[in-house]
Amino acid sequence: MQVKSTHRFAKISAFKAREVTRAIQGLPATDALDLLRFTPKKAAGLILKTLRSAIANAENNNSLNVSDLVVKEAVVGEGPTLNRSQPKARGSAGPIRKRSSHIRVVLTDEIEIVRREDKLKKKKQKTTKKASAKSKAPAAEPAPATETESAAPAAETKE
Repeated sequence: MQVKSTHRFAKISAFKAREVTRAIQGLPATDALDLLRFTPKKAAGLILKTLRSAIANAENNNSLNVSDLVVKEAVVGEGPTLNRSQPKARGSAGPIRKRSSHIRVVLTDEIEIVRREDKLKKKKQKTTKKASAKSKAPAAEPAPATETESAAPAAETKE
């Protein structure tokens, strides 16, 4: 089941907020909360509020377990822009655009949670299987000579 939450008219540029939302897409909800809590950006606080709201919606309205939730999508769209002006030299004016954005977070429990540690374990298992397959192959070349065997003929040729 999908659960969503939106924060409309957030006082931040959509460009700045998208940078943070890209980091949490596909993460489990609990991991996304931890990541946002320690991200030193204004957008992280706004997205954190929206994510907490979505988690509360999932718990209270749909009776879903928080540990099963995954951030399916975190989208930031542009909101309305307030146009202001700054006085400039010789009586002219320069534009100031105060941008806003709409933040939407969608959680789901339909996607299987895959953590980074699990991916690393699978990768290590694949590499060990390949290494064991190579060691089982018959050796076509003879084993290299030891140091004592290779040193003896060299000493004989010098005499």
